Amino acid sequence: MLKTKEIRKSHLDRTSTACPVGPPAPLSPRGRLLRLGPKALSPGEILALVIGAGGVAPPAVTAACLLSRYGSLVALADIGPDLLCRETGMGPARATRLAAAFELGARALDRTGGDGPRVRSPGDALPLLEAEFRGCDREHFLSLHLDARHRVTRVETVSVGCLDASIVHPREVFKTAVARAAAAVIVAHNHPSGCAEPSRDDLALTARLSDCGRLLGIELLDHIIVGRGEFTSLREYGWPGGRG
Repeated sequence: MLKTKEIRKSHLDRTSTACPVGPPAPLSPRGRLLRLGPKALSPGEILALVIGAGGVAPPAVTAACLLSRYGSLVALADIGPDLLCRETGMGPARATRLAAAFELGARALDRTGGDGPRVRSPGDALPLLEAEFRGCDREHFLSLHLDARHRVTRVETVSVGCLDASIVHPREVFKTAVARAAAAVIVAHNHPSGCAEPSRDDLALTARLSDCGRLLGIELLDHIIVGRGEFTSLREYGWPGGRG
């Protein structure tokens, strides 16, 4: 009996010596996502996971080509599925999968919940704006996108400034509005001081935005300034230059 135990021990010793345990194999992007979460992955890895199998090129290669061509996920998100189909390595299945993923992300971040208020007067937009500005100790500049019936379809933060000012360029206000086919926009910002009186810069910016909107065919309906317990509609206050 003792001899049998010694033989077994000798066999185990030889087995452990012959098969040393090496470093663990690196996790695949899918494995890292499951273990560490999606933030552990690069944009290219996430894109490759969404693209998936089923094309003439591996997902990682196709993802790298798309990012090289368009520069960023933000730029890629604006490309329609009909154009994505024509990209090397894509095709209808991958293109629709990617377009659906971008739309899903946009809807998840849609702060109107897909059922925004219809704006007939500045007061209709005020509850939404007060909720957005609540607790802000810096000046936030928002753009509200509206459809043809003047329902809010999207709320976008254009810029966040210092205690008493934010830097806004018309390009940033209308870039997403054009991409999302907004029929009109309302811009708004808060005055952390609590006073909703418009400044000279507020009036000048409103005039620029109105002119740009007119050129783009996206009407600027109003510029609303929200203070503490008060607000000012520049449309009612006096549109810059007396136009509009």
